[in-house]
Amino acid sequence: MASIRVRQARDGDRAALAALHEREWGGPIVVVHDTRYDLRDLPALVAVDDGGGFTGALVYRVDADGLEVVSLAASAPGNGAGTALLAAAQEVARAAGADRIWLVTTNDNLDALRFYQRRGLRIMAVDAGAVDRARVVKPTIPQVGADGIPLHDELRLARHLTGAGNK
Repeated sequence: MASIRVRQARDGDRAALAALHEREWGGPIVVVHDTRYDLRDLPALVAVDDGGGFTGALVYRVDADGLEVVSLAASAPGNGAGTALLAAAQEVARAAGADRIWLVTTNDNLDALRFYQRRGLRIMAVDAGAVDRARVVKPTIPQVGADGIPLHDELRLARHLTGAGNK
């Protein structure tokens, strides 16, 4: 496997970011926890391989609640980009003085739940019906998600970056 490097996104990454967000989310607009985000307006980390090829991106925002991962996507599963991006986001959070990294995923995204929990994030809350509410703002969100699972709810996961047990 090629080694993965992570850096802040640059202007030259816009096309690759746009293509990734189109493939993953149907465009640059995501709706999570009743908030609409345009991924083009937020900072992003990108993962690149040894040859400089684009392998994934993590879009985030930092506020008093910590660093929120608004979007994380790899160009191909299992290439190490997701792990590298999440580790880099934790460093960005620490540098910004944030004690917590958090994100939202959906009830159908079993691969993401497995991925995040294996990297120390814990399920902190379930917002029943959040995806149904998001569909009012973004009607293109499908009714059925991965593995034929009806798509209705958001799960909030978090990891504290300091303290005992990083809970």
